[in-house]
Amino acid sequence: MALVDPKKRFVEGINYFGKAKTPPGQIATAKFPVLTYGDTPNISTAEWQFHIFGEVEGDVVWTWDDIMKMPQTTLHADFHCVTTWSRFDDDWTGVMFKDLVTFIKLKPSAKFVMQHAYGGYTTNNSMDVMLNEDVILAHTFNGQPLPRTHGGPMRVFTPRRYAWKGAKWVNGLEFISKDRPGFWEQNGYNTAADPWKEERYG
Repeated sequence: MALVDPKKRFVEGINYFGKAKTPPGQIATAKFPVLTYGDTPNISTAEWQFHIFGEVEGDVVWTWDDIMKMPQTTLHADFHCVTTWSRFDDDWTGVMFKDLVTFIKLKPSAKFVMQHAYGGYTTNNSMDVMLNEDVILAHTFNGQPLPRTHGGPMRVFTPRRYAWKGAKWVNGLEFISKDRPGFWEQNGYNTAADPWKEERYG
């Protein structure tokens, strides 16, 4: 994988969904900084569980093996942090949200999704974002198990939103009828979090 010059102000070109590859206000880096609020959980795949609840026809608890039996996809995409750095052209492998929901009986009232994580972190997105913006539950990064510091064994990755909209150490999805803020949204961050509109705060 070619490294991006960290001194370069932007990466030129158009990304795979038709927008400028580098959102406004972002700086390219080949590094992958670790930004975490609170402790870093240490969860083995043997003990990891994934809970589905809320506006569904019956709660579900999946194991790691259950998730591995679902369709697996590798997404080649860019990572945009609200703190103004972007990392480009990595491969994220896991289960696309749009594939995962085919294993769930959703109620018509399920309009939003709250992600839950080990350690108590939460973040919210609309069903439209989750279904149509290549949201993936990733367990592999560039062919290697996702490092614990970056959310392993599994995190949600939202390539078309700032990265805090994808929970590290994810362990559940709560389907809700009315939107409500997650952790950073309660602390002044923008709910939509579109990098191309610089929706960072407020």
